[in-house]
Amino acid sequence: MTGSGSSGRTAAVLFDVDGTLMDTVHLHTVAWWEALRQSGRTVAMRDVQRAVGMDGTHLLDALVGEDRDREGDGGLKSAHDALYAQFWERLAPLEGAADLLRACAARGLRVVLASSASGREADVMVRALGAGDAVHAVTTSDDVAAGKPAPDVVRQALERAEAPPERAVFVGDAVWDLHSARKAGVTGLGVLTGGGYSSQELLDAGAAEVYRSPAELLDRLDGSPIGALSAGGSI
Repeated sequence: MTGSGSSGRTAAVLFDVDGTLMDTVHLHTVAWWEALRQSGRTVAMRDVQRAVGMDGTHLLDALVGEDRDREGDGGLKSAHDALYAQFWERLAPLEGAADLLRACAARGLRVVLASSASGREADVMVRALGAGDAVHAVTTSDDVAAGKPAPDVVRQALERAEAPPERAVFVGDAVWDLHSARKAGVTGLGVLTGGGYSSQELLDAGAAEVYRSPAELLDRLDGSPIGALSAGGSI
């Protein structure tokens, strides 16, 4: 893992992983849907998809209700993890994702992955992504007390990057990513590859700009807030 930057001028690009760099949101959707079905709960796939990106506790709050018997949460999360693990050998990055990370690193920006996944899942995704040479650090739900939409993962990513909020950009595919970035004082960018949210919803959640995909962001990188950050300008 790489990264450089002078004291006080270090700049970073923080990336969500599921749905932003990896084409995994629909796999998580199926895994959570089946875990809930096995527990006797019927939840619409669309509702599950729109909840993916939060940590497991917040996701279950949204899908099952905050007044549920929380003693069953561990079983539901374990069922999801076992179902999702069946796809591990077939996980695929989104088009342009690895090149986007390398382009950011080549511009002198520290690249930190900030995921709601567990550390084990994140390790699998980083290997599948194939751009570890461009990644300065990785933060996961294992590193913080509260996952997205709380700002903890973003703040931890900033600490790993040794960059202040005003010298960072966060890229994500869900409103939860953008809520986390805003609470942490970081400029957020949206991508539509998670499929759960429209461009307007991401803008309303705080995205400065929205792109169709990592590939489009890469194509427009120099004119984006990331380009301004790498050039030492304001964002």
